[in-house]
Amino acid sequence: MTSHRSAEPVLLIHGGAGAIQRGEATPEREAAIRADLGRSLEEGYGVLLEGGSALDAVERAVRAMEDSPSFNAGRGAALTSEGTIEHDASIMDGATRAAGAVSGTKRIRNPVSAARAVMERTPHVLLTAEGAEQFAREQGLPLVAQWYFFTPERLAALERVQAAKRSKSMISERDRHGTVGAVARDASGRLAAATSTGGYADKMPGRVGDSPIIGAGNYADERLAFSGTGHGESFIKAVLGHRLSCLVELKNLSLAEASRQALDELAAIGGTGGFIAVDRTGAVVLPFNTPGMYRGVARGGRIGVAIFGDETLDLGQ
Repeated sequence: MTSHRSAEPVLLIHGGAGAIQRGEATPEREAAIRADLGRSLEEGYGVLLEGGSALDAVERAVRAMEDSPSFNAGRGAALTSEGTIEHDASIMDGATRAAGAVSGTKRIRNPVSAARAVMERTPHVLLTAEGAEQFAREQGLPLVAQWYFFTPERLAALERVQAAKRSKSMISERDRHGTVGAVARDASGRLAAATSTGGYADKMPGRVGDSPIIGAGNYADERLAFSGTGHGESFIKAVLGHRLSCLVELKNLSLAEASRQALDELAAIGGTGGFIAVDRTGAVVLPFNTPGMYRGVARGGRIGVAIFGDETLDLGQ
């Protein structure tokens, strides 16, 4: 792709989509989530403002959310039906289509960094479970005890989901899902995307969702960068990230038009969730078909975050 030497840097993040409505979280919890979204934006956008690459920016932004207990990734990951942790993550460089991913890891502190190491230091795209952890150890990436990832919120969510299943009552989407992700365009016009998750509460051990699947929950090429969040199986069936790029390329749609069609196609197969994307012109989208999505944007020296469906963000476009 042709580089845009004077491109405006832009960073988008998401921290999960679902039944996120006003009044469900305490004011303190909501404030903590907004602060952690802002911290992720500040760290990732800081990389871009210093002339760093889109790839470095998305890794930094996702690492910040993995380190926070507020999101279903890294430290705050959802628990399997057996009460264990299994992380998935991926990263992709749009300029080269280089990609790396890990799945089913239990002790890697920052799965997104392990995914980048797979991309840069192996001939493979995806490593899983014990093999991914052995590779991470060999690369000197931090591994931690499993208790590091357990939070009271995720333990309570697992108990609620399992109790709802036993009583055959409604299971809250807020309890089940969640993912974090970032997409960026740097000053050279390069695009990158990263996605990380703990899956969903009460998932079967060994289940892998869309987050580490290139083209489904994470994708970047010369046209756009994409990161999704929601019902992972539906994102896989739709191959949603790659589908979005194809709609732009083959139907000559704008990013906004293609995003509306992609979200409609996701809903048509019963999928719920949302995604973030930025294209090579700097156009951005943050659509979702759930009541809310943790999200944020940084561009033009400003950052903004939102949670609820009725909140608007200054997208600077």
